Amino acid sequence: MSDEISRIEKQLYELTIKLNELRKTHSGDEVENYTFSTLDGNVTLLDLFGDSDRLLMIHNMGQGCRYCTLWADGFNGFLPHLESVMAVVLVSKDPPDVQRTFANSRNWRFRLASHGGGQYIQEQTVMQGENNTPGAVVYEREGSRIRRKNAAVFGPGDLYCSIWNLLGMAGLSATEWTPQYNYWRRPRKMDDGGANLND
Repeated sequence: MSDEISRIEKQLYELTIKLNELRKTHSGDEVENYTFSTLDGNVTLLDLFGDSDRLLMIHNMGQGCRYCTLWADGFNGFLPHLESVMAVVLVSKDPPDVQRTFANSRNWRFRLASHGGGQYIQEQTVMQGENNTPGAVVYEREGSRIRRKNAAVFGPGDLYCSIWNLLGMAGLSATEWTPQYNYWRRPRKMDDGGANLND
């Protein structure tokens, strides 16, 4: 069985290389310069590029989604590496103050912007017909023109959250585990007596 596992792992690796080669040559479609809300006021899609010509836009469903929180927790660790080659912004429908409060509670370092459920997410969704689906879009800037180069949907078992492969190695599928906001468990015995304890 280990030979079969190794064979399939090699196939997946080779297919991923082929996929990324296709993505590299994909020029994408031109998009408009959308407007977003931030704590510092309105900004445009072009503004979000900063000094970079590439922008990774992480589509997050907002603080009400445990799965989106899981992906962002993971990407947060990669953020300095990602920002060495492109701008990175996390967008959701939540208002900017709600975004920042939640991001601070998770120690996220992302730049944040709100699409408010409006035109941007309706037209730039990662899944046709769905306007609040988690995923990511890479945009490229050519002067004042913006192209949507590649996009991907996030979901349990996908390529973008390494925990699924680690769980798979342990024999656990994406249907057997659900992420939580925290994993604290009440001790069997509270040394302080346990009065007024919130779970």
